[in-house]
Order: sequence, then structure tokens, then C-alpha cells
Amino acid sequence: MARRYSLTPLGLLFALATPAAAQTLVPGDPHADDPVGIVADSCPKHAGPSDSQGWQMWNLHMLTRDFGQLCRYRDQNAAVKGQKVRVVFMGDSITDNWINLDKTFFQNGLVDRGISGQTTPQMLVRFRQDVLDLKPQAVHIMAGTNDIAGNTGAATMETVQGNIRGMAELARANGIKVILASVPPAGEFPWAKDKRPVPQIAAMNAWLRDYAARNGFTYVDYHRAMAQGDGAMKPGLASDGVHPTAQGYAVMRPIALAAIAKTLGK
Repeated sequence: MARRYSLTPLGLLFALATPAAAQTLVPGDPHADDPVGIVADSCPKHAGPSDSQGWQMWNLHMLTRDFGQLCRYRDQNAAVKGQKVRVVFMGDSITDNWINLDKTFFQNGLVDRGISGQTTPQMLVRFRQDVLDLKPQAVHIMAGTNDIAGNTGAATMETVQGNIRGMAELARANGIKVILASVPPAGEFPWAKDKRPVPQIAAMNAWLRDYAARNGFTYVDYHRAMAQGDGAMKPGLASDGVHPTAQGYAVMRPIALAAIAKTLGK
């Protein structure tokens, strides 16, 4: 039987901030000896978790040891550097899954840098490594779903918008053109059923549209094409009401390409 602890998940998250605590609380945890501090290689290799408890522990360690998940694309970024990159797609699982369900989209200088589950503060942490250092002509930022779902805790709307502004302004300061994508529609989140996201998604998209217009950025509206009248995803376009199916990405693809053409020219 697995050992039980009285700590809440949040308490365990803070307790795991030190290797000694991790070893005490979770005997045999494969991540307990991961390096901390300034080291030559901060990305140790581990086999993937085999069960739900393993994934929970992996997530807790990720939040304390690699909050932005800089290790995820480290090797791929090294392989891309020096090549011509037209657009980096920065985002969460909706971006992360795109390359799996539309395999021919990410070619000719289009690069996928989505990470499932991420919120805007995590994206901001990795923005330099996963976007700026690749020196793309443009960046496509699609974010906000997981902030509204509360994946990394509570945040105000202004904080989330500030994170998006931070990414956009970093891109502009480095000569990278900005494409801001709407938050796709969702009537509810399967992993956060207490949330009612429709009005918050609408408010975020109104802000994104206005912010893009005021700053000369391209706004790409997936929401309008994919939402039904009540703000939920149209039937068939998502597997769970949030994550697009191949049919959903087929709707998104021409909208994305039109936004890229508008931003970069033919």
C-alpha cells in the first residue's frame, strides 16, 4: 500500500521545493535527486510516469524544478537554431496537439512550441528560449485557457493580460511580428468543472482584439469560427469541448495561414 501523507497537494508542492523534503515525503521518488541551483545540465532524463500517482508527482516536481518547462524543447531548439524560422506557435495543449493532428501544417518555417497544461506565466518564463532565441519573423501566441481554468492557481484578468503583453512586447522589442490568437471556445473544462468560462473567454478575447488593434498586431479569431451561440465549441470540432479534433484543426488552419500572410506578406 502506498504511504499516505496529511499534506494537501498545495502543501506538498511547497514541501517538495527542497530535495531533502522530497526524499522524506516520497520515498523512492525518481525525481527527488534532481539537481537544484546553478548546474551545467538542468534537464535530467527520466522515464515517463506509469500511473496517475506518478503523473501527479511529476507535475509537482515540474512546478518546483522547471516551472516553465524549459527542458521540454531544449534539444529541438538546438536543432532549429540557424535555420530560417517564419513563425513560432507559442501556446498550451491546443497548440501542442496541433502538430499531432495536422502533421503537414508545421513545415516551411512554422514551428510548434505548445506545452499542454501551461498558463501564461509559464509561457513567459520560456519565451526567450522557445521564441526569441529562434529568431522567427513572427510569433503566434494563443494563451489563456488554462489561466481561466486555474491550472497554476488564482490570477486576476489583469495579471493574465500582463503576461500576454509581456510576451508581445518582448517579441516587438526583438523585431518579431506578433499574431495574437483568440482563446478558443469552451462551455466548460472537463478538468475544472466548477468554472464557467464562457464570459471570461469573451472578456479576454475582447481585450486581445483591442490590444492587437492598438499596437498594430494581427488578431486571429478562431473563436468566431468555432463557437456556437452559447459560447461552447461547435459539435465535432473538439474531443472534450476544449481540445480540437482533426476537424477542428482543419477549421483553424486556413485562418492561421491567412493571419500569417497578413502579417508577413505573401
